[in-house]
Amino acid sequence: MGNCHTVGPNEALVVSGGCCGSDYKQYVFGGWAWAWWCISDTQRLSLEVMTILCRCENIETSEGVPLFVTGVAQVKIMTEKELLAVACEQFLGKNVQDIKNVVLQTLEGHLRSILGTLTVEQIYQDRDQFAKLVREVAAPDVGRMGIEILSFTIKDVYDKVDYLSSLGKTQTAVVQRDADIGVAEAERDAGIREAECKKEMLDVKFMADTKIADSKRAFELQKSAFSEEVNIKTAEAQLAYELQGAREQQKIRQEEIEIEVVQRKKQIAVEAQEILRVDKELIATVRRPAEAEAHRIQQIAEGEKVKQVLLAQAEAEKIRKIGEAEAAVIEAMGKAEAERMKLKAEAYQKYGDAAKMALVLETLPQIAAKIAAPLTKVDEIVVLSGDNSKVTSEVNRLLAELPASVHALTGVDLSKIPLIKKATGAQV
Repeated sequence: MGNCHTVGPNEALVVSGGCCGSDYKQYVFGGWAWAWWCISDTQRLSLEVMTILCRCENIETSEGVPLFVTGVAQVKIMTEKELLAVACEQFLGKNVQDIKNVVLQTLEGHLRSILGTLTVEQIYQDRDQFAKLVREVAAPDVGRMGIEILSFTIKDVYDKVDYLSSLGKTQTAVVQRDADIGVAEAERDAGIREAECKKEMLDVKFMADTKIADSKRAFELQKSAFSEEVNIKTAEAQLAYELQGAREQQKIRQEEIEIEVVQRKKQIAVEAQEILRVDKELIATVRRPAEAEAHRIQQIAEGEKVKQVLLAQAEAEKIRKIGEAEAAVIEAMGKAEAERMKLKAEAYQKYGDAAKMALVLETLPQIAAKIAAPLTKVDEIVVLSGDNSKVTSEVNRLLAELPASVHALTGVDLSKIPLIKKATGAQV
């Protein structure tokens, strides 16, 4: 019987031996293998990367300058089957440190041989090329041992005779000189360039300001144009909105008018029906009774009319009779007055002026009464005069003027009457 052995990717498993004295060897990494008891042997070999520090002290260069060089190499055992078999033949059973020592001796030997062929400047100034050369020269030898050089770098290079420091001082002086010259030239060029840059900056600034002003002016113009267009469109939209609103209001008003017309027609129809109803109601409640009442009143009026006619006829007959009687009386009175007036005229004619004067004297009181009638409404008459004789003279004057007034009205001369003649004579 036997065992099943597993191994990771960082190790290699070597199974050797077998039945009937077989010399077959099995190399496995990152897998498993079967080993028989007593007749098979299993061994492991690390495949991990190994770091090797190489030191070469006091090694003379091609110019005879002793140098101290330190390098770092990264190596590992290769996994190709043939190269892995070679590595197993040489290193199987050894620990990692033993493998490092073998590789270290090989690398240091090649490093010494290469240092003897190069100058200090080549080694110090181009370390990458020096490390590449070491790697290229040592790779075939370590490859024949089944080991691969992954990388080789020069860590440090120095000497104890101050060759590198002297070389550095010279180079430093040259570099310092060149640096000072470079600084001066750089400052000069910087000043020139600064002036040019300032000039270019001002030119660019002026151009930029000009472009900004142009852009601003164009922006303002465009903004004004946009604002004008927006205002026009806004006004058009507002006008269109108002126009559409007016149209909608007109439509609404038209619909309202149509509704009102329909309502009015309905109302007219209802009112017509109501009128018919009221008319019928009036006919039934007012007209018919009114006609009956009118007929009754007409009959009464006709009876009253006949009555009044008869009464009027009777009254007319009465008045006619009375009138005839009064006319007869008046006629008799007239005749009597005429006779009286005739006799009076004859008497006046017979007595002449005396009769006329008597008639005037009879009439004067009536005239005086008519003239003095308004004075009956006066409670008191006050004559304003400071002289009593003045009042008397005024009364006498009025009496003196009275005959003339009567003579002018009637043609009768009252001055011939002795009493009046005496009164007027005394006044005179």
